[in-house]
Amino acid sequence: MFWEPLIIFIAQLLFVPILTLRTIMMVKGLKGKAAGMGVLEGVIYVVAIGIVLSDLSNYYNMAAYALGFGAGLYIGALIEEKLAIGYVTIEANIPKKNEALIEKLREVGFSVSTSSVDGISTTRYLLYCTARRDREKEFYRIIDEYEDKAFVASYEPRNFKGGYITKGMKQRRELFLKKKRGKKSA
Repeated sequence: MFWEPLIIFIAQLLFVPILTLRTIMMVKGLKGKAAGMGVLEGVIYVVAIGIVLSDLSNYYNMAAYALGFGAGLYIGALIEEKLAIGYVTIEANIPKKNEALIEKLREVGFSVSTSSVDGISTTRYLLYCTARRDREKEFYRIIDEYEDKAFVASYEPRNFKGGYITKGMKQRRELFLKKKRGKKSA
């Protein structure tokens, strides 16, 4: 009797994180990976819901489904946070030009563009950066070290073309393909 709720709970622990990742992949335009995840998601869903619907008087099955769903959401969020798929554009609005901050950001590999902007009562300085999402916290940490009065906002670009990031991606891809060709010939 208790094996059914356990199967349902474990199925939900698998199903919901896969659902989360599939949704993220769809949003990021990774259609092939999203489709593959969708197939896996569908199989798990059919098994779990089939067990639940086979006996609607079994409240343990329903509770296992709900609890597994909640726990799966939490696990899915943790996985997504660790994977940090994609890129983020960060804008830091600072009171004045800070050469030490700009140099530090560039030194650790961030692409930084700068401009002066008119604030309400003064001219301020704006830093623009597009980076991998897994480096966003690092960017914020460096900003905090150098500019405690900075206003920082970040958002995820859907697409971008040109610039420092795409040049770096092209170089990394060429290096990857070169290594891959070397492994095939060996």
